Amino acid sequence: MKNKVILFLLLGAVAASAAYLLLRRESVPAPVARITRDGALLEEIDLDKVNKPYSFTLEDGRGSNTVQVDQGRIRIAEADCPDQVCVNQGWISNGTVPIICLPHRLMIEIVDGGGGLDGAAG
Repeated sequence: MKNKVILFLLLGAVAASAAYLLLRRESVPAPVARITRDGALLEEIDLDKVNKPYSFTLEDGRGSNTVQVDQGRIRIAEADCPDQVCVNQGWISNGTVPIICLPHRLMIEIVDGGGGLDGAAG
């Protein structure tokens, strides 16, 4: 009888722990587009707070890039660089692959809004 009570309590504790782990809600940080040139931060855009699409142009002595922003995603719509790799990449909405325009030394990357390290950073 005593063993059954201990087993019942142990199973109850395991079930409660499993329910807690499965049902808890962690807040997911909002995606933030970070735009840098030569490593210097130009813009940070919270992509979840974009209410309607807009675009803007970044220019310097190397050339210009037109950036288009929509809720949850971003892209380079136009660029005057010769290869157009940055334009052809299209929209990004997560931190998997950044948009890089090598001739203009421009990078757009998606990071979490929490400011913490990602898995690749260690």
